[in-house]
Amino acid sequence: MTPADPTSSSAPTPLLVCDRIERSFGGLKALKSVSIAIHPGQIFGLVGPNGSGKTTMVNAITGFYPPDAGQVRFAGRDLRGLKPHRIARLGIARTFQNLALFRGMSVLDNILVGRHLHMRPGALPALFYPFWARPAEIRHRAVVEEVIDFLQLQDVRDQPVEVIPLGLQKRVELARALAAEPRLLILDEPMAGMNQEEKEYMARFILDARDAFGTAVLLIEHHMDVVTALTDRLLVLTYGEPIAEGDPHEVIARPAVVAAYLGKGRSRAA
Repeated sequence: MTPADPTSSSAPTPLLVCDRIERSFGGLKALKSVSIAIHPGQIFGLVGPNGSGKTTMVNAITGFYPPDAGQVRFAGRDLRGLKPHRIARLGIARTFQNLALFRGMSVLDNILVGRHLHMRPGALPALFYPFWARPAEIRHRAVVEEVIDFLQLQDVRDQPVEVIPLGLQKRVELARALAAEPRLLILDEPMAGMNQEEKEYMARFILDARDAFGTAVLLIEHHMDVVTALTDRLLVLTYGEPIAEGDPHEVIARPAVVAAYLGKGRSRAA
């Protein structure tokens, strides 16, 4: 993986632009004119109560649920009509709200899956393995070993992924995403179910990934202490609609945001 200096969030050209995204499921409008702009090297937070449309927004970006209206552009390219694997190949990697690791496979093999976008399998490479496929395999394994060292997974690299603790499994998911060498990393609640120590480790790794590789990050998270500590900019959704955006510390103090999380009556009492 090639280190890169993160570009300031004030850079004139965003890496990802979502313009007035809308998405419905039957009669339910899950996203209502949501816009996002993420710059290279920026950590952008997306928060909101359960059911507010955060994961739907991620699925709209990555092509799992294409938007009904609006435009998604990545590095200047319109993503509308592209399948998820083609969007991933452009440089967008994600983790999932619920663990999506391959049980029965080792930690190493799970992380190697992240390299599949860069692999070019075929009959001829297999036939001439020592001269064709083997050098490519060595390069892919070198990237994976670097990620394993970066996320301090050396002690569990050969263990079946299902036997390691939840905090380490979350770290393996992050490692698999980083192995794809993305320009944009989408993390869907990467700290769900973690204890305080595990959260602190994960927060440090997210910052280190941004700093070491210049990776932009879209972070969805319920832990507001983590959000305010990590993100450069924050967008709050409720019922699929944006209600606040800006500096994280300023945004979470707005009455509309407090009301969305606590309810209007409790927010007034507070």
